[in-house]
Amino acid sequence: MANPLKCDLCAKPATVHLTQIVNNKVHKVDLCEECAQAKGVTDPSGFSLADLLLKASLNPDPVATGARCEQCGCTPADFKKHGRFGCPACYDVFGALVTPMLDTMHKGSAHTGKVPQKALARRARHERLSRLELDLTAAIKSERYEDAARTRDEINQVKNPGAEEPPR
Repeated sequence: MANPLKCDLCAKPATVHLTQIVNNKVHKVDLCEECAQAKGVTDPSGFSLADLLLKASLNPDPVATGARCEQCGCTPADFKKHGRFGCPACYDVFGALVTPMLDTMHKGSAHTGKVPQKALARRARHERLSRLELDLTAAIKSERYEDAARTRDEINQVKNPGAEEPPR
């Protein structure tokens, strides 16, 4: 006979088995009946994926330890109920709970954000102009006037992309 699975929270024999697939990774949670009821898993109206993911870390249950944010008073139970924290300080207080949850849901726990394409194009244009202006200064200092003229024309072209080249 195979060994019965144990509850991930209290090590009693597990009777509730949940499986979640995130980013092609399988996460299994095994709970005894008591822990499943305490976590709201058996009650569809009280079930919270956030709470299950909070349990994923092997840290002590913050509900049992009475953890509470000193800034806003938020508890892990509040997070379970509402699915969000009360203030930015909660992320520091409950960091040990949030980090494993974010690691399973996202590509890491640091928010990198997005940069609009137009902003990227402006930055690239600005960097190119800066390089060209340095090249122009260097060409003038070393008396390479033909290179300086070409660089000046290129600067004008970058500054005014729609303008036609002057006749030579």
